[in-house]
Amino acid sequence: MSSPTILAKKTSKNQLTLPKEVVKEFPGVDYFSVRAEGGRIILEPFQQSRAEQVRQKLADLGIEEPDVADAVAWARRK
Repeated sequence: MSSPTILAKKTSKNQLTLPKEVVKEFPGVDYFSVRAEGGRIILEPFQQSRAEQVRQKLADLGIEEPDVADAVAWARRK
């Protein structure tokens, strides 16, 4: 069974606000890939790569490139 149609208006800056009823079906999704196909606009949840998730976790922990370089150097010591 399909969901009822909900309108979204394009602003003068080519922006759309996604209706709450739609967004609630995609918890935790902040980005969508967008493409045009057969006269339709297709939005699909964008999944970050695992590498990007690791980079974000490192940033959240305050770990920077010099810290990683130091850790690698430490691990390679004999």
